[in-house]
Amino acid sequence: MPTLYIVSDATGGTAERVVQAALVQFSEADVRIERRPKVRSAEQVRKVVEEAAIQPSLILHTLVSDELRRTMLEEARLYHVEALDMLGPLLERLAALLKLTPREMPGLFEERLEARWREIEAVDFSFRHDDGQNTEDLDKAEVVLVGVSRSMKTPTMLYLAYHGWFAANVPLIPGMDPPKALLRVPAEKVFCLIMLPERLAELRRVRAEREGIPVESYASFAQAQQEVQLARRLCANYGWRRIDVTNKSVEEAGREIIGLLPGGGPGGTEW
Repeated sequence: MPTLYIVSDATGGTAERVVQAALVQFSEADVRIERRPKVRSAEQVRKVVEEAAIQPSLILHTLVSDELRRTMLEEARLYHVEALDMLGPLLERLAALLKLTPREMPGLFEERLEARWREIEAVDFSFRHDDGQNTEDLDKAEVVLVGVSRSMKTPTMLYLAYHGWFAANVPLIPGMDPPKALLRVPAEKVFCLIMLPERLAELRRVRAEREGIPVESYASFAQAQQEVQLARRLCANYGWRRIDVTNKSVEEAGREIIGLLPGGGPGGTEW
């Protein structure tokens, strides 16, 4: 049985998907696929070629290092093994077209693909945990925003989600205790969005006029002041960090929160 060796300095997942797509055209083919990931030295290249040389085989590689590609070419010729460079010709043509030099950093595509999938999952998580929904699994959130109505919770949460953070938001409602699930979240993950009562009342009046909500019970200065005081008191009681969003855009508030989160990036990874 012929063997296809997929050699990569990253995971080899991209190359394997291309190979599988090609094999669809050979429905009766009986081949074995051997993936060799994280090949990043000349010695590793030689070992793969030596192994391939003892059986009918084809090596397909996506090595970004020019030096390793040359080693693969030399070793394959030495052992009379067929080797197909799936990435080198593309890099050369792109370099000529763009007049730039490839970075030759293994795994960049996989890293970007993984980051993109994480963003999708984070956005889905946030939509399911907007405005106090599904608090039973609030412990899975990496950041939880709290605040009274019209304090920019939802747009700020979505900003964080689109940057890969699993974010949720929970409203602080006068006369109601915070959900027990929220109180179990470590305080360093909870951020309370605060704004001046004057600004809060102004934002609420716009909503009240649009949706026919009584101004006195929702958008008056007195009501806004009372709820801002409630938010400040809860912050003090539970050790939540406060973010003043009075004169900030969603982007500014989001960046401030990200700067205070541990690890430097979603999931505690360094970006």
